[in-house]
Amino acid sequence: QLQLVESGGGLVQPGGSLRLSCAASGFTLDYYPVGWFRQAPGKEREGVSCISSSDGSTYYADSVKGRFTIARDNAKNTVYLQMNSLKPEDTGVYYCAALSPRIQTMCVMRPRIYNYWGQGTQVTVSS
Repeated sequence: QLQLVESGGGLVQPGGSLRLSCAASGFTLDYYPVGWFRQAPGKEREGVSCISSSDGSTYYADSVKGRFTIARDNAKNTVYLQMNSLKPEDTGVYYCAALSPRIQTMCVMRPRIYNYWGQGTQVTVSS
């Protein structure tokens, strides 16, 4: 059974940091493009960052460039999202998702194309 499990969310003050983890089981995550998405109350799910499986290329939403970093740890079958200099507008439920390499190996920031999703982890940035 293919499964993704996110962890690492929580409550943090503005300017703080969190590291989110997306651990895979039942498949080798390195072969799959992986995206991080977030959804704030009353808003649509939006792409935050993604990493390709073909060449390891990474992409970031303009709102998080220079603050967030996505990376793989293949030994742990996990993708991380390091979030620094957090702002209140970063608040939301963060989801990781994997895209079947049979579709493509370059990641995209469109949530609807992704096949497998985790359950989400809450990130709240507030003083």
